[in-house]
Amino acid sequence: MRFCSECATPVVLQIPVDDTRERFVCPSCSTIHYQNPKMVVGSIPAWEENGVTKILLCKRAIEPRLGYWTLPAGFMENNETTSQAAQRETAEEAGANIKLHDLFSILNVPHVHQVHLFYRATLLDLNYAAGVESLEVALFSEEQIPWDDIAFPTISHTLKFFFNDLARVKEGGQFRVHEYDIFKPMRDG
Repeated sequence: MRFCSECATPVVLQIPVDDTRERFVCPSCSTIHYQNPKMVVGSIPAWEENGVTKILLCKRAIEPRLGYWTLPAGFMENNETTSQAAQRETAEEAGANIKLHDLFSILNVPHVHQVHLFYRATLLDLNYAAGVESLEVALFSEEQIPWDDIAFPTISHTLKFFFNDLARVKEGGQFRVHEYDIFKPMRDG
């Protein structure tokens, strides 16, 4: 941030009174410009067929990670709930009709200032189609998932959590909420 959005004066980075973090502060109008993490929200659309659970994935048509597979998800908008964001993103990216279930995973990605939330979901039908941000959408069983072509670590972790829980559910267990922190790997040298 270079300029105050209130008065256009160049901002300075400083710790405001009664705060503990550096913030962009306007020296002219004293506006403190807080920058907070972005929420990425999506779903895990599942379809049960002949005793096999398949998950709907989208192949990204946009950067970052163009051509890689992901769950339908995206940035939450103002004036919507997390469940509304998950349903909207699923409709936009995969054209899918879903029944949303409980929150399933919370993944903190502090190095990119994001928190990713995924809800379990059931596909209501097989009428899905790639949206403008997807090259294609397809159903995958656990064995069919293109693990080497998954777009983001948050997706890989969520899918692994899902299939581990699914195995427990088939033995009488339950799905649970997973929380996981993904830190940027340190580079050598």
